[in-house]
Amino acid sequence: MQAIAHNPLSLLIVQLVVIIGLSRLIGRGARWLGQPQVIAEVLAGILLGPSMLGWLAPGVMGALFPADSMPVLRMLSQVGPILFMFLIGLELDPRVLRGQGRISLFISHTSILVPFALGALAALVLHPRLSEPSVPFFSFVLFMGAAMSVTAFAVLARILSEHGLLRSKVGMLALTCAAVDDVTAWCLLAFVVSLVRASDLLHAGYTTLFALLYVGFMLGLVRPFLERLGARVANKEGLTQNVVALTLMMLLASAWATERIGIHAIFGAFLFGLIIPKEGGLAEALAEKLEDVVVVLLLPVFFASSGLRTQVGLLEGASDWAMCWLILLVACVGKFGGTTLAARLTGMRWREAGALGVLMNTRGLIELIVLNIGLDLGVISSKLFTMLVIMALVTAFMTSPLLRWMYPPEEVARDRVPLVPFSPPAAQATFTVLMCVSHGQTGAGMATLGRALTGAPGESFQFHALHLVPPAERASDHLRREQEGGGGDALAPLVERASGLGLQVRPLSFVSAEPALDICRTAEAKQADLILLGWHKPLFSRTMLGGTVHEVMQAADPGVAVLVDRGLENVHRVLVPFIGSPDDRAALVLARRLMRSSGAEVTVLEVRAPGPEQALGRSRAVVHELFSEESGRVHFKVVAHDSPEEAALEEARRGYDLVVVGVGGEWGLEDSFFGLHRERLIGDAPTSLLVVRHSLRTTTQPAGDMHGAATVLPSTS
Repeated sequence: MQAIAHNPLSLLIVQLVVIIGLSRLIGRGARWLGQPQVIAEVLAGILLGPSMLGWLAPGVMGALFPADSMPVLRMLSQVGPILFMFLIGLELDPRVLRGQGRISLFISHTSILVPFALGALAALVLHPRLSEPSVPFFSFVLFMGAAMSVTAFAVLARILSEHGLLRSKVGMLALTCAAVDDVTAWCLLAFVVSLVRASDLLHAGYTTLFALLYVGFMLGLVRPFLERLGARVANKEGLTQNVVALTLMMLLASAWATERIGIHAIFGAFLFGLIIPKEGGLAEALAEKLEDVVVVLLLPVFFASSGLRTQVGLLEGASDWAMCWLILLVACVGKFGGTTLAARLTGMRWREAGALGVLMNTRGLIELIVLNIGLDLGVISSKLFTMLVIMALVTAFMTSPLLRWMYPPEEVARDRVPLVPFSPPAAQATFTVLMCVSHGQTGAGMATLGRALTGAPGESFQFHALHLVPPAERASDHLRREQEGGGGDALAPLVERASGLGLQVRPLSFVSAEPALDICRTAEAKQADLILLGWHKPLFSRTMLGGTVHEVMQAADPGVAVLVDRGLENVHRVLVPFIGSPDDRAALVLARRLMRSSGAEVTVLEVRAPGPEQALGRSRAVVHELFSEESGRVHFKVVAHDSPEEAALEEARRGYDLVVVGVGGEWGLEDSFFGLHRERLIGDAPTSLLVVRHSLRTTTQPAGDMHGAATVLPSTS
């Protein structure tokens, strides 16, 4: 180790490599367990500290983190929270608070007052046992109350996004309450810091007065300047290095001013980020410039510094651990209990109120920043600091599993907030289609097909357009994607074509780490009769019906259809290759719907093996059963061919608009992860293709049912 770190600079480089590498390594395990990255970074810091590395290999820890290197590492670690609080201010958009009304204010204020009061009561027990005699009791009480009131806004936003809750009623309310909580808690903490740093009440009053004057200066003079700057920098290209330099200088000046006033540098950074206009792209562009450096490099250093100050070995005996569990109990009862009861009093269901309480009980990075401030000021001892760090870790770790139990994915799918109001007639039978769009180029063809599937007399219809966004590395990306709503550019071609065709569509978009499961859950929540998937060439699968398509075909209850769009503009001539499988019969049902709704002309192509014609009547019986009322627009062909897919391709070249075919090995179409077939019907068909899988629902419906796309017809053999 001495050879590697022969001077302070080389030692600092080695420390950074170890800290970042271990954080990312543990982060992979945390993601696998469904935990946010912040959990891994806190654990990495504790593992490198005296609680683990110092206990197992004190010589290694002494060489890697010698005492004379800690001032440099600790000073560098303070830069991370300053820039991170600036990013938090950027992400706190005041528009999120609009329209939430008195309910969110009541819940958020209750979720602050109850844990604050319980924390203050706990201070009566903790102060004589875990605090230095020189610490004023009033300052200790205020700090414990503020520490119990904090909610980790950034961690909460990531959890909401990964659970698909940001566009739900519970998620939007949690985000609003967390924003109010954070602003209020930081104001309380600023007052506590000013009180602790001041030598008497007179100086505390001066500090508070100067802080209020500084806030007025930032809102009255700096904010209008930033608004004009944001109007000039309307996009990323306009964010030049000079603008970034000016912004960073103003950020550091704001942090210096609040530190000089006597509160803390992070308050100036937070306030500066908060007043930057969220319109015009300035906030988003700044977040993209800074976030990776802050999250990947500087925050792990802060966590490592916190871990080096966390000494689990200080907790000796049952009494210390009893105090630790008391702190955890007070934290959970105050935040979870206060939020849940307040939400229930506003009329929310117990399940929704409990989910909101679980979310508001989330702590993490923000809590650690508060605790480090308290330790630096001498308000809390090293032993109490360790107990509070354990509390922050446990409450952050328990959020995701408790949320899954309290608010399962089925509830999430039901309660997502629609983006466009739509109320179909209740007196008529409704045919519901869930159109899932991954890439924008498939949307227009899906809208054309959707229009062709509707219009039958005596029936209403309902279309949902779903776009799932993969999880992003950056927390700001989660918020930006969810606030954009509607799927952004991916759903634009579908919505535009549907509007031109007079087709009403409800767009829905959210972040999903499990797209196939979320498609199935959304289809169940919307009571869809048909799931329509837009096909695109898979990147890593050898089979064309692999990946998410395969998983949906395996798990979805309603019928599934995959559209291979090759410029579908109208549906006048439809070809249905037929052998007799349940999926072939489901394809015939969809063809019948196209005929009845759009007047399409349907050709049924029965392919049989060369030889006696004993199977000739099977498809004729099915066609007669399905198309008895429209026999004049149905053409029936029988061909003998060794290769069904080749026969279908030869007929498809005769000028059809759409080929509707059941999935199955006989057509060279298999819904599997790894396939060996070329799937020529998808690759070589000259026209658009609709690959159909029959419904897995157990209830059978008559052949003439208008929801035939989800019907399993009995065999006619």
